[in-house]
Amino acid sequence: MGNEAIAIIVFDIDGVIRDVSNSYRRALADTVEHFTQGSYRPTQTDIDALKGEGIWNNDWEASQEMVHRYFEQQGKARSELGLDYDVLVRFFQSRYRGPDPDNWTGYICQEPLLLEADYLNQLTAAGLSWGFFSGATRGSATFVLEKRLGLSAPVLVAMEDAPGKPDPTGLFEAVSRLEGENRGMPVIYAGDTVADMQTVLRAREQDSTRRWIGVGILPPHVLGSTEYALNYSNGLIEAGASLTLANVQQLTPDRVRQLMK
Repeated sequence: MGNEAIAIIVFDIDGVIRDVSNSYRRALADTVEHFTQGSYRPTQTDIDALKGEGIWNNDWEASQEMVHRYFEQQGKARSELGLDYDVLVRFFQSRYRGPDPDNWTGYICQEPLLLEADYLNQLTAAGLSWGFFSGATRGSATFVLEKRLGLSAPVLVAMEDAPGKPDPTGLFEAVSRLEGENRGMPVIYAGDTVADMQTVLRAREQDSTRRWIGVGILPPHVLGSTEYALNYSNGLIEAGASLTLANVQQLTPDRVRQLMK
């Protein structure tokens, strides 16, 4: 990823690099169910509807919001609930990482990968510089990138490193670390949510010195229904995606070159 780079690709992780439908999303549903005393367990569609609002990229905050909304529908004000956010986060993490914070045995261990390391090698060989900007915690992101994919210290901006999306600060940071001497290269951000695409639009507003291109990746849980996949794709396009793909590895060097035209 040296001076020959022709463009920068920054990847989101959840729903793009790994399938989180039975890990993060399962932990989210578990958490909402637990804190509503078993009265409400959100479906994948419920979670998509919330994330479609563009501001619930953080799954801990999304869990809390869904609990609040459930009780509001029961006529209870948020202020009455006394929901302890830190307790909620600990419960979520006990499901996602597992009960032992040092030896992860939770849902994270079962996440299918959505790309192979060889795909990234092909990007490098084609003069494409790449890295990651994700709302996942650094520990969770590093687990998938280094332990699962075998990458060696890739450029990564994680939850602890920047404000949450759609704030583009983290995207700018990743780009700055990737571009080296090649200033002003086009940037593609590949993500699976409305917030990801809105991040690209915000980046475009704040930095007009380069091209910012959003590529929507359809997460695996929407692909079982043609109609649902189409609706999800349209949502990403409306939020600013230049195109959508069913798997991130379809973002080939040739496809990147077409986007550059």
